[in-house]
Amino acid sequence: MATRIRLRRVGRKGQAYFRIVVADQRSPRDGRFVATLGHYNPRVNPAEIQVNKESALAWIAKGATPTDTVRSLLKKAGVFGSRPA
Repeated sequence: MATRIRLRRVGRKGQAYFRIVVADQRSPRDGRFVATLGHYNPRVNPAEIQVNKESALAWIAKGATPTDTVRSLLKKAGVFGSRPA
């Protein structure tokens, strides 16, 4: 099963709010998912990004590939920025 780390849209019409999830790449955007890694709220200033770094790195190590948008969000959250010594 090829997995992706991607955004899942929640919230009502015009009030978008996203969860960062791990899902099978064949499942629909808001469909079935394997795990929730955090959330992203673009409606506040500045945008709120909350990610469980350990889980995100563990899923990437298992072979889950983040989408381009999620990759940039993970960089902003500091998941890719910090290197272990």
